[in-house]
Amino acid sequence: TQSTGGAQEMLRFIKRAHRVNYIQKKRVLFRRSKTTLSLNLDPHSLAKELSGNHLINGIFTPSKSGKTFAVSNPATGQVIGAGARGLEEDVNSAVDAAVSSQKIWGETAVRKRGSAVYECGRILKDHTEELAKLVALETGKAIRTESRIESSLLADVFTFFGGLAPEIKGETYPWSLDSVTYTVRQPVGVVGAIIPWNAPLLLLALKIAPALVCGNSVVVKSAEEAPLCVLRTVQLLNEVLPHGVLNIVSGFGEECGEALVKHPKISKITFTGSVETGRKIYTAAAEKLIPVTLEMGGKSPMIIMKDAEITKAVDGAIASMRFTRQGQSCTAASRIFVHEDIFTKFINEFKEKINKLKMGDPLDEETDIGAVISQQQLSKIQHYVQLGKNTPGVNYHECSQIPSNPKLKNGLWTRPVLFTDVDETHPIVQEEIFGPVTAILKWKDFDDVIKRANNSSFGLSASVWTNDLKLALLATKQLEAGIVQVNQNALVQPNLPVGGHKTSGLGREGSLENMLEHFTKLKTVSINMK
Repeated sequence: TQSTGGAQEMLRFIKRAHRVNYIQKKRVLFRRSKTTLSLNLDPHSLAKELSGNHLINGIFTPSKSGKTFAVSNPATGQVIGAGARGLEEDVNSAVDAAVSSQKIWGETAVRKRGSAVYECGRILKDHTEELAKLVALETGKAIRTESRIESSLLADVFTFFGGLAPEIKGETYPWSLDSVTYTVRQPVGVVGAIIPWNAPLLLLALKIAPALVCGNSVVVKSAEEAPLCVLRTVQLLNEVLPHGVLNIVSGFGEECGEALVKHPKISKITFTGSVETGRKIYTAAAEKLIPVTLEMGGKSPMIIMKDAEITKAVDGAIASMRFTRQGQSCTAASRIFVHEDIFTKFINEFKEKINKLKMGDPLDEETDIGAVISQQQLSKIQHYVQLGKNTPGVNYHECSQIPSNPKLKNGLWTRPVLFTDVDETHPIVQEEIFGPVTAILKWKDFDDVIKRANNSSFGLSASVWTNDLKLALLATKQLEAGIVQVNQNALVQPNLPVGGHKTSGLGREGSLENMLEHFTKLKTVSINMK
């Protein structure tokens, strides 16, 4: 018996040694001071280099079917590369890789995981300009006003969440003198992250950085309109992370996204996209009883009081409507309520400033406004614009100018449009357009304008512009939105919880509390000390 027990103990020792050795080999990756991937500041050549691949278990992998889909430059209409057309078997491979790596990654010391994620941020910072150019080429977002800002925030998100690693801890509960009771936070397992095209890098970071710090492995599904910039980001992160911890597949929702959501080994879904798709995901997740985080759009009100500084409010409205992103933002201020005493002055200054914005090549530093992401999205925008123009009594103002450069003649362009004198039941006031289209509405009574602002199925974002602190505080209390800002409409930032009410979504992203709530599961341990 002693001999058998000794052999078993020796076997356990060998297993522990092998396991420790394996973890140590993986941790060598965390200490890399420099990525082996060189900068490529030519977005066209980089797009071709990335084309036709998923990234699974640290390796570029084409789809098992061999199928791809074209990726085009929205500003020219030219094909710049190809995305791998992922099907169920590709999703299965990515999930298998994530499952195989998750246990060891989850058992790695939390501060080591934090160090790895922090190092990811440092490497991404080195590639800020490279990623900015690739985003501009692939999404049509102007590099100076949009893409470079987004790629800079990408690195910040990883360094922020990397630093939060020590906060993944439990609590003690002295409910009995005869026991020791405490809680621990453990990874949820394998996370499925579904990314949109309008801010692909930033929204990728807000999903995967906290998930990784908490010890989860991740499978990303990119948007078919913009798969390459996200693929490059995941490639860079795999220079630091153990292979299999972070994987990415590309493809269409019904072929690739649905397979990811329904996969039995996916333990959590985080999604940003349309209400229609979000509802389908919620239904599928309910069948498996797994948690979801959903961010699903908005029809955000901006309320300008009569005491507001006009110039500041006009600048705020341009930023809030995300005109430099062609209005393709879920937080766009597509309903602007202006007090009747300053309505005419506001409209005049608003039009004048928008007219000064230059529409053009997204890679040109002089460009303010880039192109619309796809023909499908452009057609949707044009449908709503025409609907508004055809409505009797509605007035409209088209601003800025379509580019005259012959090289951009096949691009996806549309001018910013301001609608006035429009009934608030009209589709352009009630439905999310996701384009540079806003309705400007008069108001007189404070209680009435709050009621009108809340008359929406959405509840993502809102802003109030006033110098009256009492009114500002009252408005922030009464507005039905997940985030309400006063005299600003800042972009999503690390440590700023973001999420919606009503059909705008479930859950929040961006902060320590959100990280712990969504990417860990709580376990209670109670030990009888008698």
